[in-house]
Amino acid sequence: MKPGSRHLRLALVVVAVLVLAGCSLGYVLHARHRGHPPQPADADGSFTITEPGLYFRDAATGRVARSPGPDTPAVSGGPSCERFYAAAERALCLRKLPGVPARTQALVLDRGLREVRRVTVPGIPNRARVSASGQLLSWTTFATGDSYATSGFSTRTSILDLRTGYLIKSMEEIPLTVDGARYHAPDVNYWGVTFARDDNRFYATVSTRGRTYLVEGNLRNWSAKALRQNAECPSLSPDGTRIAFKKKVSDDPRAPWRLYVLDLADLREHQPAERRGVDDQAAWLDDATLGYALPGRDGRPSDIWSVPADGTGEPRLTVPGGSSPAYVR
Repeated sequence: MKPGSRHLRLALVVVAVLVLAGCSLGYVLHARHRGHPPQPADADGSFTITEPGLYFRDAATGRVARSPGPDTPAVSGGPSCERFYAAAERALCLRKLPGVPARTQALVLDRGLREVRRVTVPGIPNRARVSASGQLLSWTTFATGDSYATSGFSTRTSILDLRTGYLIKSMEEIPLTVDGARYHAPDVNYWGVTFARDDNRFYATVSTRGRTYLVEGNLRNWSAKALRQNAECPSLSPDGTRIAFKKKVSDDPRAPWRLYVLDLADLREHQPAERRGVDDQAAWLDDATLGYALPGRDGRPSDIWSVPADGTGEPRLTVPGGSSPAYVR
């Protein structure tokens, strides 16, 4: 065999070995990716939701951070989210995707903030909730418009059951009862879901013909009934006895809503000490305290405030430059 031929054969063998090695490495990486879902690319590996505290979106960075307690520096390093919520073993991160038309990416994360599932839906991120068990998740997007204070907006609300993997893409087809009768209308919109501890009952807002209703829903029976008018963005207390909500009190688009609390036993309402306009789905920081976002001071886009739910005390600035509060126990 000529020396040139031997060199050629040797070169071909080397190339083949490198190709096989590359394919093997690619297979290993692919298998590793399948076995261990990736973290969101911009989350620090050391940041998780395993520690108790108030988790929120940091307006300065757009990333999730944690406030361990009063007078304690916040810990940063979470994923970038427009809306965020967490409970038990799960977190929900909503991100607006680039491009037109508007789309939202809903990322379901575990306690280590590793991705469990990803869903893409039309619209702009608006509301996010996780049940106390972490098994049910819901998100709302603005399909058209970008504010409840404007006319002509439309929402899209989904519910994901991690126990079965079943995704309800839109709640609009749920059978609805208003004033004891089955209700039908082409303009029905749902938003702001909050779950009971039994992972079956839920509350939400429904809007139709210029009115809003607080509805109580049943996932098992796939039904919903209106409880009262003029109640938006409900948030069920940890003990399941009260609902915080925003109530429209004015036609002024700058501050049309106020924060209220409804006792489910007798459907009586009272107003906490917060008298400013609250356009948020309040979060219960414990059985006695509400957290919510307001327009920020000193040029900040938003701040998180807290107030006793029973009407006593006064509002307190809790997280300057924060939004999307969620207290993880």
